[in-house]
Amino acid sequence: MGPIGYIVYLFPVLTAAALLYCFAWYWQATRPPVTKKIVREGPKRFSFAGTLHPMERKDALPLLVITAVYALTAFFNLGSMKAPQSALDFGNGESRTFTLAQDAYVTKLWYFPNLGTGSYNLEISSDGEHWSTLWLGTDENGVYYWADAEGYAPSYAMDQNYNQLFKWVEIKPFNAQYVRYVRITGWADKDLLELGELAFFDQDGARIPLDPEQCVLTQGDASGAARNPLVDEQDAVPERLSFTNSTYFDEIYHPRTALEHIEGVYPYEISHPPLGKLILGLGIRMFGMTPFGWRFMGVLFGVLMLPLLYLFVKNLFGKTVVAACGTALLAADFMHLTQTRLATIDTYGVFFILLMYYWMYRYLALPAGTPFGKCALPLALSGLAWGLGAASKWTVIYGCIGLAALYFIGLYQKLRDWPGETRQQRTAWCVKILALSVLCFAVLPCVIYFLSYYPYAQAKGDTSLSAWFKVMWENQTYMFSYHKGVTDTHPYSSRWYQWLLDIRPILYYLDTPAEGQTIRFAAFVNPVVCWGGLLALLALAVRIVFRRCGKALFLFVGYLSQLLPWLLIGRITFAYHYFPSILFLVLALCYVFHEMIEAAPAASWKPAVYGVTGGAVVLYSMFYPVLVGLQVPTWYTTCFLRWFPSWPL
Repeated sequence: MGPIGYIVYLFPVLTAAALLYCFAWYWQATRPPVTKKIVREGPKRFSFAGTLHPMERKDALPLLVITAVYALTAFFNLGSMKAPQSALDFGNGESRTFTLAQDAYVTKLWYFPNLGTGSYNLEISSDGEHWSTLWLGTDENGVYYWADAEGYAPSYAMDQNYNQLFKWVEIKPFNAQYVRYVRITGWADKDLLELGELAFFDQDGARIPLDPEQCVLTQGDASGAARNPLVDEQDAVPERLSFTNSTYFDEIYHPRTALEHIEGVYPYEISHPPLGKLILGLGIRMFGMTPFGWRFMGVLFGVLMLPLLYLFVKNLFGKTVVAACGTALLAADFMHLTQTRLATIDTYGVFFILLMYYWMYRYLALPAGTPFGKCALPLALSGLAWGLGAASKWTVIYGCIGLAALYFIGLYQKLRDWPGETRQQRTAWCVKILALSVLCFAVLPCVIYFLSYYPYAQAKGDTSLSAWFKVMWENQTYMFSYHKGVTDTHPYSSRWYQWLLDIRPILYYLDTPAEGQTIRFAAFVNPVVCWGGLLALLALAVRIVFRRCGKALFLFVGYLSQLLPWLLIGRITFAYHYFPSILFLVLALCYVFHEMIEAAPAASWKPAVYGVTGGAVVLYSMFYPVLVGLQVPTWYTTCFLRWFPSWPL
């Protein structure tokens, strides 16, 4: 790194300094005035009860603008809407032969694996009698070459491993060959081995045109078909291989599982509950098994988090500016963008965590003495969100620990503060609310969780209640043992104390398309949200102790319930496990914004509130290329984005 390269370290220093200055001003502005005589009062009692501020007409514009702008940035460059949809099954040692329309001089090929794992034996011939087999050499470079098929065992040069499904795989033979006939034989690990598409390239690297109606299958159970399924979607062959046309990172698991649920196949990935994959599969049903299709629902849920958070903040603080700035902070968060664009199940868990806390707050904010009928709906919806979240990913259970703590604290407060003239009704209300809580937070989630396993039972061919329960229970024991045993090392793993300061992002994708150019993206938190949110949490702790503020306690408990369990977990962890906590970092900043506005005139609070929000948006724009995988010069990442040596940017 040259002298100019060290300019990158100015960015974290300036960001941290600006945040510290804003919070120093905040403490000064909200410090109670010194009076000559201090009147001592009895200790203030904690209470969640308060005003639920409604949405107003003036909230529509900022909400729509922030959501629309974020949606455009989130869906941009998400993935191709084309991918091979048809496939041939080579399970049980099936062999397929097809003829090209004319001789082709082949130097390399691409293939697109579908469902199933195993290998293929690829043979070519120019006359249909003498065959050469693609063989993987044993030298240190793993060279591919063509060899006479006689005396050779299956080469397995075309692998179809679990981490190669639904992505284009390239094979470069050592020497080119004239090809007229192609024969492929499958060797499946189990019964299923589907190959989606083939693409051949000449000595100039140009793709050889293949007509699916002329490349006729002459062997196999699909012979005689009008179109060859192996070359019938040549328009889906990309110009170059990248994440936009293939799976990456943990997408090798979840989109595959979603498709297996759709097709009635027992899933390969069973380390998480099914509901998240069932939701993910809705996008596949709408847009096909394409990168855009398997990523669509995650981005949609990420977009929907914004109006939900806006509504939450408005209910909490009643100020349009606070709701707008808080929503902008979430929209500008790096991990919120990157994680929702990745076709995994974390997004759904985080969405339901936000939803269940929103409805729990709606219930807790009702004053003591509120009739049971008005309490029932928000409590039931909170329980429903908790059940949907738990059936999507187990990490939602951590959030429910905090939810339960808040529920019982709130129950105590409502019984304690029950109006004197209606106290004879308190016992009846308490019995009904406890019964409803058992129904909504225990029975209903169990029913949802059990129902989510229907695809497992269906794939097993037995949907009786006993078989259904058995397959569900067996999966719970497997998941527990699996996650307990995940101790492998990973170059981008991190621990909880690194998440607090954004020290170790996880790199999801890296490509070097040209000299001095890079395409990459990673999951980490916007430093303004990460560091500013941590300072805001300290403010919450102070308000809890010295002002006994119920809102501060609510948000602080929510944050701790998502973070503290990771202190006790010994398995390998990553930065994305901090994703649910980001919600509460944003809400904590909103709390500080609200106090700033309450304590100071507009001329004083506007630079701080708008400055923090604007700083987050500026960083979002600055880091956007390495959040969505845009090609940028390497000097840009080195000189402007690699704030710490541990950042893989």
